[in-house]
Amino acid sequence: MSTANTIGIDPAALFAIRDLELRARVVVEGLWSGLHRSPLEGFSVEFTEYRNYSPGDDLRYLDWKVLGRTDQEFIKKFEDETNLRCMILVDTSRSMKFTSGEASKAEYARTLAATLSYFLLQQRDVVGLGLIDRDLHQFLPARWRPGQFKRLLSLLSMESEGKETNLGNGLDQIGKLTPKRSLIIVISDFLSPPAEWEKSMGQLIAAGHDVRAIQILDSAELDLEFGKASQWEDLETGEQIYIDPNEARSAYKASFKAHQLKIRRTLEMRGIRHLIAPTNKPLDFVLINLLRRQPLKGRVGS
Repeated sequence: MSTANTIGIDPAALFAIRDLELRARVVVEGLWSGLHRSPLEGFSVEFTEYRNYSPGDDLRYLDWKVLGRTDQEFIKKFEDETNLRCMILVDTSRSMKFTSGEASKAEYARTLAATLSYFLLQQRDVVGLGLIDRDLHQFLPARWRPGQFKRLLSLLSMESEGKETNLGNGLDQIGKLTPKRSLIIVISDFLSPPAEWEKSMGQLIAAGHDVRAIQILDSAELDLEFGKASQWEDLETGEQIYIDPNEARSAYKASFKAHQLKIRRTLEMRGIRHLIAPTNKPLDFVLINLLRRQPLKGRVGS
């Protein structure tokens, strides 16, 4: 069964929920519901399928939620019993505050980080968090322990000072604080030139980390559908700029396309998966695309 038929929570409905923890739970519960009907490969503790429970099976792997809903007993079939160590990095710089719809890029990013954290912690994976603008300004070491999700939510709920971006600095700092092989997920709009962070990404790969990049973009940034001509503020510099979208659209699209091509080539050269997540796209689709296809590396003890 196609995942398109099983998951997809409307972003407008999701972001109408004010509580960040509740948002994360809603997305993950919806995701699990879809996966129960359409098993997929490639998750951190990788189960390839469900099968019916047989007498003598280890009850630790019985899916109690499915049992409660359907009165049917299913066992998850595991490929790898070891857990994953994951560090999630979230860009909190000024440019992430932009929005043309229900949620800013910053709000989408922190919700995605909370959702991914909740999903992994539910599987007893080891999760940490870093917040980056021109430096790594908040850091929670990767752990699995009671209260870790609450600590993650507390950091994600902090009001950002909205400084300019220096992604390379933050990545260098996280590399020093993450000596063990990990899955490192970088959530950013990646609007800064790749030359500013390419070397830092390469150093993380050289250290044995599995690095994945999620680029958060507002739908208006993708098509420059900003409406009528008006004065705009550059969120990184504070500069006021007059823009007529009709006149600027062609030049903008060419510039944006060239920038995206540089990002894609830079990440491909390093073997880093690149996902684009528009803020009008359901979070569960982003999550499933991140976790499927390639096995996640960064096992505890590796």
